[in-house]
Amino acid sequence: MRDCSNSRRGFDRVLIAVAATFLTVSATSALAQDAPRASAAELAIDAAIPRPEPANVPPPTAGDFKVETTAALPDAVKATDAKPADVKAADTKPSDVKTTEPSTAKAAEPKPGEPKPADVATTPATDSKPADAPKTDIAVTPPAAAPAPATAAAPAVTPAPATAAAPAAEPVKAASTVPAEDQPVADKLRELLASKSLRTFDRKVERIAVEKFYSTRDYAPVFTQAGKLTQTGKGVVARLNDAASDGLNPADYPVPDFTAATSPDALADADLKLVASMLDYARQAQSGRMHWSQVSADILYPEHPIDATEVLANVTTAKDASVALDSYNPPHKLYKELKKKLAELRGQGEGPTVQIADGPALKYVPARGKKQAAVEMDDPRVPDLRGKLGVTENPESTKYDAAVAAAVEKFQNSVELKPTGVLDDRTVKAINSPKRDKQIDTVLVNMERWRWLPRQLGAGNMGNAYVILNIPDYTLKVMQNGAQVWTTRVVTGKPGQHATPLLTETMKYITVNPTWNVPPSIIYNEYLPALQQDPTVLQRMGLKLERNHDGSIHISQPPGEANALGRIRFNFPNKFLVYQHDTPDKYLFAKDERAFSHGCMRVQNPDQYASVLLNITLPNDHYTPEKIRSMYGSSEIDLKFPTPVPVNITYQTAFVDDAGKLQLRKDVYGRDATMLSLLKNSRGKDLEMVVAHAQPSYSRPPSSSLPAGVNFASDNSGSSSGPSFFERLFGGGSAQPAPQPGRRGQAQQPRRVITR
Repeated sequence: MRDCSNSRRGFDRVLIAVAATFLTVSATSALAQDAPRASAAELAIDAAIPRPEPANVPPPTAGDFKVETTAALPDAVKATDAKPADVKAADTKPSDVKTTEPSTAKAAEPKPGEPKPADVATTPATDSKPADAPKTDIAVTPPAAAPAPATAAAPAVTPAPATAAAPAAEPVKAASTVPAEDQPVADKLRELLASKSLRTFDRKVERIAVEKFYSTRDYAPVFTQAGKLTQTGKGVVARLNDAASDGLNPADYPVPDFTAATSPDALADADLKLVASMLDYARQAQSGRMHWSQVSADILYPEHPIDATEVLANVTTAKDASVALDSYNPPHKLYKELKKKLAELRGQGEGPTVQIADGPALKYVPARGKKQAAVEMDDPRVPDLRGKLGVTENPESTKYDAAVAAAVEKFQNSVELKPTGVLDDRTVKAINSPKRDKQIDTVLVNMERWRWLPRQLGAGNMGNAYVILNIPDYTLKVMQNGAQVWTTRVVTGKPGQHATPLLTETMKYITVNPTWNVPPSIIYNEYLPALQQDPTVLQRMGLKLERNHDGSIHISQPPGEANALGRIRFNFPNKFLVYQHDTPDKYLFAKDERAFSHGCMRVQNPDQYASVLLNITLPNDHYTPEKIRSMYGSSEIDLKFPTPVPVNITYQTAFVDDAGKLQLRKDVYGRDATMLSLLKNSRGKDLEMVVAHAQPSYSRPPSSSLPAGVNFASDNSGSSSGPSFFERLFGGGSAQPAPQPGRRGQAQQPRRVITR
């Protein structure tokens, strides 16, 4: 029974589908027959425009229709239900559809939820599937619905084709800022900088900066315009050619021949090479031709490398490129004074390449009133003498005039001869002497060492105050506002293992009545071997021997008049564990050469030194030497600075004194000789590389190194960790050091801390 019902329903569906199809075809035929005939013009247009191809859609099935759906809608219903926009879309002629580009047609589709034009024309069912879309082709719209011929021409002026073509257009390329005459050079520069084979720049960071710099200017050449050297280029070339006056070697900064560069390839190559030389000059003028670690392991200055991007921007935008490039040399007064002395010693030349021949003495006699004219001797040696001493006025003149006599007198004064202005045999020998070459070399290496120092030596918020100590001169100076405030004599480290290191640090506080914590180098190299000879030597010297928790040895001397550090220690913590201090051995300050210490610096007048520093850092407290001496006692007192004072320990074997005279000192540590050897046997830019030096290691000695019978003031080998040697040496920055357990025989000495 159930099967018969199912069969009946299937048969009914088939009959309904056939009937719906028949009604649809009949309605379409009727509409086609009722359509009015088109005019001749419309027929001609229809013939010229091909109609859309019929959709390749399979015949409808029963599943495509619902029983309650009307197959065809009356014309009146269609007119009522269609929205204005829908009616306009339904009236579209086949020609309109044909001429519309796909992108435009897609843009004209209604929003979701709105009836499509095809749905208004013929919609057999309201829930058509996506696969049914082809059946609703607009081609079924009758031609009778088309507008008049005048309206039909409207699509010809529609902007749709222009709109469709817009996405395909390429973006407009920005116009180049490079002048037309420089564009070939710019193209070559772009090609060179993009090439991995370019070897003009040794440093990766500098090459990256150069590439970015050129890209921001569309790769326009930097130093030429229309093939001619610009003012910027001329300024850079002039500075590089005069590098010798800065104590540098012009051969290290080759200048391309721009006059021979006539092609874009040659101009681009010359531009890059001059940029490379300019960066090399700026880097070595600022930081030195050699890194300080190449010279010795006991040198430590702060690094101040150049910024290649800043150099490029600074030099190329400056009014005077030569001055801008020269600004990377040290700005210090002492450096500039050495530069002037170098020019005087060279006499506009590179050493004694021209020898002054022997001959009669030459003398200039100035005029005496109107009756007696000036006497100018004539001699063929004078032109060479002018060149040797840097007299640029009348370079070819053979007259020994006032200008030449003044230059001779100045030279005599510089080499400690009687400044008479007369060219005698002694003066000629001094001019031709190799000693002059040695003086030039000494000035050169001292200029090089100035490049290692910070550009600002002092503390800006205290009038640029700083301490500067010159080891070969055995002097210490306190400077403020560009002038010397105070000076004293010092004793420095012995040559060799105990040489005083070169460094820049900041003094943070002063300790009155310091404890001397013996450095490890002295313990292991001197005191432990002495204990092997005499186990009681430390007791007789007033020193305390202690064993630390890790088994290492600590030796100290309590505060007092006999303390090795005297009454005051000046603390600027550093990795070399050196400081400045008083001393009970005052007699050493009377000697001319005072290299006697283990590396620390002994100050002749420490109470005055302390008051000067405290009056700079604490001007309202009015410290005096007497006030400092009133603190002397048996307990440590720390006087802390609100603002640390920079301390610069230098090695100046050549400097200009206050009278303007060149002073030369003994190369006590051999630093000059080492630097000259490196410069003369130069490995090029390898000298700029940092050298890693092995630092001494003071691990605990084996137990056999301590002989029997040695008495320990305390043995902390089993206790918890106490203050490190660095903390004991410099106070560790704490107001009150931690008590050290296990001490026998003496109570812990208190430490007073005074801060403002």
